[in-house]
Amino acid sequence: MPYDDAGGASGPASGAAVRRARTALLATGLATALVVLAVLATSVGAYDIPVGDVVGSLRHRAGLGGSALDRVGESVLWNVRLPRVVLALLVGASLGCAGALMQGVFGNPLAEPGVIGISSGAAVGAVGSIALGLDFLGNWTVTACAFAAGLVTVTLVYALSRSDGRTEVVTLILTGIAVNAFAGALIGLSVFFADNAQLTQITFWQLGSLAQATWPKVLAVLPCAAAGLLLAPLFARRIDLLALGERPAHHLGVDVERLRLAVVLLVALLTAAAVAVAGVVTFVGLLVPHVLRMAAGPGHRFLIPGSALGGALVLVAADLTARTVAQPAELPLGVLTALVGSPFFFWLLRRTRRRQGGWA
Repeated sequence: MPYDDAGGASGPASGAAVRRARTALLATGLATALVVLAVLATSVGAYDIPVGDVVGSLRHRAGLGGSALDRVGESVLWNVRLPRVVLALLVGASLGCAGALMQGVFGNPLAEPGVIGISSGAAVGAVGSIALGLDFLGNWTVTACAFAAGLVTVTLVYALSRSDGRTEVVTLILTGIAVNAFAGALIGLSVFFADNAQLTQITFWQLGSLAQATWPKVLAVLPCAAAGLLLAPLFARRIDLLALGERPAHHLGVDVERLRLAVVLLVALLTAAAVAVAGVVTFVGLLVPHVLRMAAGPGHRFLIPGSALGGALVLVAADLTARTVAQPAELPLGVLTALVGSPFFFWLLRRTRRRQGGWA
């Protein structure tokens, strides 16, 4: 075995060990930062609660000692702050994980859930239900319509892009672009016929927000998010093999068509649930996998769960910023992520272009 100057083993084995150590350190750092930021987010706001009191109340509810806050503090913490932070965790993790799956299965770093029409389809369902004044499920009508429309849209895109029993990536993406354009026209039509009150509600939903977070909304998104996040890592090995190319992956035992169908449905489940409760929040699923791929490499065994952690971290931070940076007003969450994400994405493009010496 070859040795380096310091007397240690070198070569592929030591390189793999370094990569494992790096990903373990990165995962630990993400998890720690997420816990710290989540506790901070429950503490900071129009009604500040000291971090020690937050921890004490959490311990008290869990039966681990601690002490309860006063009546107002308990109400703010448990009925306002915690539902919002938990919803941000679930939505961010779902969007980050969905982005990693999309980029991996399509072999395209520009892929994200919105490309195949899930977000715009969910928006059509929500905006249409508002403009038509639907109320068959009470306060849940908009959420249910958004979720159902997102799933129907991705099913339609997949069906339209199939030919001779298989689906080409380019055809799927182009079909998604066409469906996005059609969905945009339907949203514009709904806005045109909406009255002033409906227009305000439509605008608020389209800009993205967690301001109306409640425990029932957390419970609504929890089954879809939990199922998607638990199932996603099971596809990591096959997605890594797909990176070798469709033919080599097929020879290695991967059913490429079935893999794509399963991943697209999983992405639809994660994204539709997130968009249904939070509105349209962009760039999380695009940028988080990019950054982690730069830091830890392209292996999806880490990239998929890491993107879930990173997405949760980004959205908790974005929501904390949105509700505190312009107090007493609150910035729209989707606008904030786009304002920060767009320049960062442009920097990523420039960086990639310089490294590759151009796109041609």
